Amino acid sequence: MQPVESGGGLVQAGGSLRLSCDASGRTYRSSAVGWFRQAPGKEREFVAGISNTGIGPDYADSVKGRFTISRDNAKDLVSLQMNSLKPEDTAVYYCNALEYWGSRRSRYTDWGQGTQVTVSP
Repeated sequence: MQPVESGGGLVQAGGSLRLSCDASGRTYRSSAVGWFRQAPGKEREFVAGISNTGIGPDYADSVKGRFTISRDNAKDLVSLQMNSLKPEDTAVYYCNALEYWGSRRSRYTDWGQGTQVTVSP
């Protein structure tokens, strides 16, 4: 069962959003988890990752200092706090387990529906 992403929306540049990934159907508790995004006409790209214990988050350079990934293993939830949003952050955001901690590749080839984030200038 794929994860369920939520929390997206329309926001002005400089605004904030908090995305949530409910992985209870598949359970990611023992897995490193990542957020990915795909903008129209572009490849899906890695955004942020967190180990199964929550240590050492990894961020793409484009979001470092603006986004924060966290997780609550008791609830099987992984969150992405996005601050200082820019129009170039506009994309559909997805979560997925990582191949292993330190990888920026997804473990599974199937994806959830994602959640749309649109940042207006």
